[in-house]
Amino acid sequence: MRRVRFRDPAGMVRTGEWHGDAVSFADSTYDLDEVDVLAPCDPSKIVCIGLNYADHAEETGMDIPDRPMLFLKPPNTVAAHGDTVTLPAGKEQVDWEAELGVVVGEQCRNVDAADAEDVIAGYTVVCDLSNRDDQRQEQNWVRGKAFDGGAPMGPVVADPDHLPDDAAISLRVNGEEKQSSDITQLIFSVPELIEEISTYMTLEPGDVISTGTPSGVGGLEDGDEVEVDVEGVETLAFTVEQD
Repeated sequence: MRRVRFRDPAGMVRTGEWHGDAVSFADSTYDLDEVDVLAPCDPSKIVCIGLNYADHAEETGMDIPDRPMLFLKPPNTVAAHGDTVTLPAGKEQVDWEAELGVVVGEQCRNVDAADAEDVIAGYTVVCDLSNRDDQRQEQNWVRGKAFDGGAPMGPVVADPDHLPDDAAISLRVNGEEKQSSDITQLIFSVPELIEEISTYMTLEPGDVISTGTPSGVGGLEDGDEVEVDVEGVETLAFTVEQD
């Protein structure tokens, strides 16, 4: 199943099933233009992984890390499928980064990699928007990564069995492909990431692990339309505007 959160025509927030051009809850089915698609989960935090594809490390001129490079995005960064994200004002470079998102299904700590699948609710699509102007000037990346709307995600949480072992990941801007890879290229696998992260912090239901981006990162401009695909999950689409 591919689960979707949406606001129905009566204004009620529902968690139902995604059918591509429609959504359903209980005995009701709605066309997408009848509902507001919401973020697929309500994370207390998004744990992001830097430089988790070798080709992205190469394009940034940075060494491949010897352990996962972790940083956080807070809940204010969450934006939904179909949203228009306002980019930080006065910045010269805000980049796109297509990523596979892992949605945590239960509260957990100190999870062994061998048991990681037990705590995964499913997978979603994330675009890690990055304000490079400020990121390059700070060590903690708060201005660079934690701005409002800086983590569009969705539109669904797909059950784990929907995700192929070699799932393709790609991103298009205004219909032009900018990123194309697959998750076999991850330096640190999803189980390894869960083990490392849960060693340091408790993961809560709905938390998202954003697993890193392949090469092809680039800058967004006012009015750009972005589509991010993860095979077996769905296509996340959103627009950006310059404040």
